[in-house]
Amino acid sequence: MPLDRRSFVQGAAVLVALACWQGPARAQKLYDDFIVAVANDRAADVRTMLARGVDPNLVDPNGEPVLVVAARGGYVATVDALLAARADVNARNRFGDTALMIAALNGHLEIVKKLRGKGADVDRPGWTALIYAATGGHDDIVRFLLAEGANIDAGSPNGTTALMMAVREGRASTAELLIARGADVNHRNDRGASALDWARRGYDTAMAARLTRAGAKN
Repeated sequence: MPLDRRSFVQGAAVLVALACWQGPARAQKLYDDFIVAVANDRAADVRTMLARGVDPNLVDPNGEPVLVVAARGGYVATVDALLAARADVNARNRFGDTALMIAALNGHLEIVKKLRGKGADVDRPGWTALIYAATGGHDDIVRFLLAEGANIDAGSPNGTTALMMAVREGRASTAELLIARGADVNHRNDRGASALDWARRGYDTAMAARLTRAGAKN
């Protein structure tokens, strides 16, 4: 996939800096080696290259900040190395996702906690870590994010909430958790659909009944 303009500029700037330091060929090899090390959770190699001056905010050829790559893989030691080198915890990929959001989606609670401990934003305009955690059905992460102040009814760009995604994906325990914590069962997205509508579309009669008992209206 091509880099977006921001990622391209960032990557090019880093390569220019490395080239001035070590020469173009060695700079490209160091970049390539670093990206491979992060992608394969070779934390010791990552630490060594960071100590040599490699930028912890590099993006890979797909425009992914390396911290996002490590968070997606659940690579705790590599995440630790990047955070120790002061990687930007709120750096976004070309879709607007942060490392916290990606870790939440993939169920990596330990990494979610580490990122939050370094100042990762728990809420941001658009898709949120809570919505992603609910989509994946990761109740432990949902609880943690709510304890950290996540807005339970925050909506995506089209108005979809964490409860709606949990219902759509058939995450019954997550939906139950969100309902118990006070999620708005009557919230509707930009197309006028509610969690109850999605339960019915998925022929989830048990969830439709639960939402109705919680006060969901037709």
